Amino acid sequence: MDIMEAQSGKATLCDPPGRILLPPPRCRVSAGAVPGRGGAASPAHPSVPAVDVPFQEYVEQLLKPQDPARLGSDTLYFFGDNNFTEWGPLFQHYVPPPFRIPGTSPAYSFGIAGSGSGVPFHWHGPGFSEVIFGRKRWFLYPPDKTPHFHPNETTLAWLQHTYPTLPPAQRPLECTLRPGEVLYFPDRWWHATLNLDTSVFISTFLG
Repeated sequence: MDIMEAQSGKATLCDPPGRILLPPPRCRVSAGAVPGRGGAASPAHPSVPAVDVPFQEYVEQLLKPQDPARLGSDTLYFFGDNNFTEWGPLFQHYVPPPFRIPGTSPAYSFGIAGSGSGVPFHWHGPGFSEVIFGRKRWFLYPPDKTPHFHPNETTLAWLQHTYPTLPPAQRPLECTLRPGEVLYFPDRWWHATLNLDTSVFISTFLG
């Protein structure tokens, strides 16, 4: 089942069984790479320029496999900065991991991205990432082990050019998430992601 179906000329997000969740009219997309330590394509980092586009336009024109030669700043990536008025019905259906930090409220970010896309190395507070559709590969380093990367290089380019040159002791921890699987990322751990397929995912930021 495709993640998108056409209904009355509008793009509609569906879950795998085909149950319609919502027809969001617009979405906000950000660049897939930013300068600086700890940058990410999310509203927590306002240095990333964001663009409002119709959701159907994003799916039909921008949701494509990553071009390995394209810079991160030229790659638009839908994740974070969700309009909770338009996307509220989706979050109402979502059952997050049952773990919390006392005295805090979790924040959710929903995303859809094409194969080969991802976010380069960055860090922030702790949380969870769950894949709803597709597969997402993760690369992680502890806070005291800064990875070697260019902030405007996509994760795909890093994987092709830098990763093969790393000796075993300098390689990151890795895993691949599939639908229904959740990863916990600790506080201030460096991490980068790579969508192996067209993917739908939700992150829960704690604290």
